[in-house]
Amino acid sequence: MSARTPRTPDSGSRSPSPEGAAPEGAASTAQPPIDEPRAAWAVGTVMVVTPCSARDARRVLGAAAKTAGITSAEMAAAMAAHARGVAMPAHVERALHRAVAAARTVSARAACVGLRPSRARTAEVLAEFRGCQSRLTAAPSDMRARQALDDAAYTLCVLLGRTGVHDAVLAAEQHLASQP
Repeated sequence: MSARTPRTPDSGSRSPSPEGAAPEGAASTAQPPIDEPRAAWAVGTVMVVTPCSARDARRVLGAAAKTAGITSAEMAAAMAAHARGVAMPAHVERALHRAVAAARTVSARAACVGLRPSRARTAEVLAEFRGCQSRLTAAPSDMRARQALDDAAYTLCVLLGRTGVHDAVLAAEQHLASQP
């Protein structure tokens, strides 16, 4: 039983859908539920590859699906099939690559001016982020690994004063590579 679909207390059947909801079985453009195994795996994979937060990974999947003309659930299914060796349709793969590339793009507004964190703290947080990224790479559908990466990404963004995870990682690497 899904936690999102309540049952009526007397009959045990699912409660009716709210007004305006798509009929059961109809295609929906809404994001897939995060607890669906393929969707969770796809979100985790995008989080690792981009890198980004879970929220941004769902946005990347949604943008790629919209560009490809399919639902987010179909995008997740195509990614899962591709991981098992089934060829992904070219237009779907192209849409996914473009969405990931767009998520990696650093905006001009992202630059931070102000105090810089210590090198030691930056190295510590970046190492924690990389460790979480490795754990999520090994198990993309693991909710705890995804939450740990989300938390580490947030810490890295706050520490470096950046709004995007990819930008924060680049800034941390640049800060560690620069001369003291």
